[in-house]
Amino acid sequence: MTAHPSGLVSEDFEAHRDRLRAVAYRVLGSHADAEDVVQEAWLRLVRQDGATIGNLAGWLTTVVGRISLDLLRSRRAHVEVAYEQESANLVVMPDDEPAPDEQVALADSVGLALLVVLDSLTPSERLAFVLHDMFAVPFHEIGQILGKSADATKMVASRARRKVQAQDRPKGPGREHRGVVQAFGAAALSGDFEALLRVLDPNVKLTVDTADGVVVTLGATKVAAGARMFSGKVSRHRPVLVDGVPGHMSWRSDGTPLSISAFTVTEGRITGIHIVVDPAKLASIQLPAPA
Repeated sequence: MTAHPSGLVSEDFEAHRDRLRAVAYRVLGSHADAEDVVQEAWLRLVRQDGATIGNLAGWLTTVVGRISLDLLRSRRAHVEVAYEQESANLVVMPDDEPAPDEQVALADSVGLALLVVLDSLTPSERLAFVLHDMFAVPFHEIGQILGKSADATKMVASRARRKVQAQDRPKGPGREHRGVVQAFGAAALSGDFEALLRVLDPNVKLTVDTADGVVVTLGATKVAAGARMFSGKVSRHRPVLVDGVPGHMSWRSDGTPLSISAFTVTEGRITGIHIVVDPAKLASIQLPAPA
């Protein structure tokens, strides 16, 4: 193996680190796993003969893609683990009505809503969709990772794209989405059961990360009843964006965080709510101050 000038290799790798991390995160849906994948790619690079790498960007993307695909396949039977890990990596920021250009950036970000959509894909579909549609990696390069021809890989990506488009992913936290989320918050705080039902989809899914595990509630009636009971614990709250998705942040009367809530809104109604109330997970997230 040809010796590498370590400083030069490190500089070359760092120039690609952000992109590699973004690729791994979009394939895996976990910041922690993405960091591990990028670190493994670095270790493989320093063991590689530099003379054999003609295109460093392409080589690194292929390595990250293969590691991510193997990890995605290995945990396929335990999808819930990814969501539990990801709760500690949520990006929460005040929702201050961003400018139009910022809204476009948020719409392009990978938040909870898109992660849920991507989880409906097979590992091969997810990798092909992310690499081609989000990072413009050519089909023949993706095919090398999947062990398929370029034409077969193109079919995999097309199938994945149809699945994503069929699920009507929200296009970003626009005014309508914010209005629905704000209406839900107001109805919950006032205990208005009928108003809650008006903004909830009949088949809404509520997922709550608690200290004892993940609790799932299905149906508007049950979710509305739970929201009314929970509102009595809230002392202060403010609208936030949770990985680019409209949400709420709540605090107890002593100023300690009570919960983070993210909402998926489809055609004017809330179809999904993800709430984190586990104190340990809340403590691990960088949170905004009360309004």
